[in-house]
Amino acid sequence: MVARLMCDESTARAIAAAVEGDHMACSVSAGEQGQWQVAVHFPSADESAVRALLARTAPEATATAAIEGLPESDWVAQSLAALTPVRAGRFVVHGAHDRARIPANAIGIEIEAALAFGTGHHGTTRGCLLALDRLAKRRRPRRILDIGTGTGVLAIAAAKAFRTCVIAGDLDPRAVAAARANARLNGAGGFASVLRAAGPRHRAIARQAPYDLIFANILLGPLLRLAVPLSRRVCRGGRIVLSGLLITHANAALAIYGAQGLKLERRMMLDGWATLTLRKGKRPVIAAIGCGKVKKR
Repeated sequence: MVARLMCDESTARAIAAAVEGDHMACSVSAGEQGQWQVAVHFPSADESAVRALLARTAPEATATAAIEGLPESDWVAQSLAALTPVRAGRFVVHGAHDRARIPANAIGIEIEAALAFGTGHHGTTRGCLLALDRLAKRRRPRRILDIGTGTGVLAIAAAKAFRTCVIAGDLDPRAVAAARANARLNGAGGFASVLRAAGPRHRAIARQAPYDLIFANILLGPLLRLAVPLSRRVCRGGRIVLSGLLITHANAALAIYGAQGLKLERRMMLDGWATLTLRKGKRPVIAAIGCGKVKKR
């Protein structure tokens, strides 16, 4: 059977996190105007458990949930197959079922469909991967930071592209466990260090600063609160890639990060979401002019 409903992103995350074990599977996808589509697949014997789960995690959306039967089939395999590979430049994010179909010239990143967020299907993740692909053609960062790593897809992509140190942090212990498992699965465990961290003020993150490249794919509120510490963690001439922003929120982020000395280098819009690549200005040259006065040029 399958339960389908529409809800906001935070509720979709809560449902996906609550669906665990071999008897249930959850898939999510971003819809229009901030609405997310959620489908929970389960055996008919578990219907009461699914209804209770939805009542706990999505009380406002439960009334609109549609529960229906499915033909006898391997519904887990169907759920996995529904998440087709996503290409973003040289990167292809895929599930285990598509492992053999990845082109030889692509950088494959295997993320299981059950880990519903960070599969590359959302415009924010794809935007960050495209930004990474573009930056990789021009420079080779030595230190990289990924804030709010989720499944670890961005950290893994950076580690595989550059074979260099990547620090990834997330507050959710389940995300940390998933990101570590995914890093090992993708052969990036030796380069990606995944920490349980609330943000860039974490001691281990601060100790490795400054970073040449920082990813922060979260939401507007946290991005605004992190503007000062993130700007202090990036080196002069380094880049910060911001996402998790609705297109209408991009200017607010640009204003506060601009006040920290970060300038817009590229703006990308996908599926109603904005991804911003910002560059921190180089240290100004100071020359002596006249009687002890200085002028920046």
